[in-house]
Formats: sequence, C-alpha cells, structure tokens
Amino acid sequence: MTPELARRIELAILKPEALSAEVHKVVADAMAAGCAGVCVAPVWVNRVSRMVSDSGLRVGTVVGFPHGTSKSTLKAIEATSSIKEGAAAIDVVAHLPHVIGLDLDSARAELMEIVRAARSTRRDVIINVIVETALLLQLGDRAERAFEIACRATRESGCDGVVSASGFHPAGGASVEAIKLLKRFGESLNIKAAGGVRDEAQAQDLLQAGADCVRIDPGFEK
Repeated sequence: MTPELARRIELAILKPEALSAEVHKVVADAMAAGCAGVCVAPVWVNRVSRMVSDSGLRVGTVVGFPHGTSKSTLKAIEATSSIKEGAAAIDVVAHLPHVIGLDLDSARAELMEIVRAARSTRRDVIINVIVETALLLQLGDRAERAFEIACRATRESGCDGVVSASGFHPAGGASVEAIKLLKRFGESLNIKAAGGVRDEAQAQDLLQAGADCVRIDPGFEK
C-alpha cells in the first residue's frame, strides 16, 4: 500500500468473535502502514486507545452496530462512553426505517440526540452515519430520494459524514454506484466507503467514485 493510499484508508476489525491478538494485529498493521485510522468495536476502544497513544492513528468505533435498532438514548450513551475511553470518531448506524420511509424529521431527530451527547463529551469528535446504501438501492424509484434523506439528516443533525454500509447487512456493502449517489447528495459531507472492501484495487475504485476514505476489513490482500 502506498503512503498516499494509506492516508485515505481505515483498517477495521468488527467481527464479534475477534480475539485480542487479532485486534492487536490489525491496529499494529494500521500504524505500520501509516493509515488514517482504525475502527474497533466499543469493547476494545479503551485498550486500543492506550496502545496507539501518541502515534497519530485515529481510533474510531461503532454505535448501534450493526443493525441500528437500539433506542437513540442508548446510542447516545454508547457514544459518550466510547468517547470517554478514547474514541476520536464514531460511526452511528441510523434507524433504517426512518430513511426507507423517507421520514426526514425522524431521521434527523434521532441523530441530533446522539450528536448533542457526543459533542458535550468531546467537541471535536467525528460523527459519521451508516445508512446501508445497498438496501437503499433496492427501493426502485424511491432510491434516490432515500439517499437524499439520508444525507440531509446527516448534514442537518450536525454529523460530519456518511458511511456506505456496516458490512453486516445481507443486502451488501460498498459499491461504486452508491458512492456516486452519496457524492451527489452529500454536499459538504465526508463519504466513507465501507462494507466488504477487501483489496487495494477495490479501494481505489471507490475513491475514484468520490469516497473520501475507505474502510478495509480484515482479510484484504495487499
């Protein structure tokens, strides 16, 4: 991986059965490669934050993962807890029925509650929203409107960016088509391509489509 590419890559290990040694290896690989960040499950944030102290590697985590079905109050608590333990970025799984139902007000309100709690804990925390774009693409003539709602709710709630997928939804993960739509509707938002990205070639395609960064999950081939 070239240094230029590494600066736009986030390595992640989010599988629920990940062992300590596996998490340690992904974090060590991210530091060695000069990646922008690493994303781990909330249970690992405290340990990983201490491990990367003073390295410049950004520690991120997930909230309401992977389905987004927790109450917004619980998502806010999970976010603040992780931030207190050292997370500099959080990826929140949106409540998908709000987006699928084109309910902008409800989608925005959920995120605003999380943003208020997170920013009261750490003002400069990065907050991204996972919206399962592969599912939205299946909505036919409502797909583009769903992308617009997702991006508007993200932006108007004060979040920083939108993430293409959790990587755990059966509908699929990141795609060039989805990234192009996020780029179209996500003015001023950072766009993270995530979900099923395994190799450098795939990452490059997603960056060319308009992604600002790409999350690569374990198992990718260099």
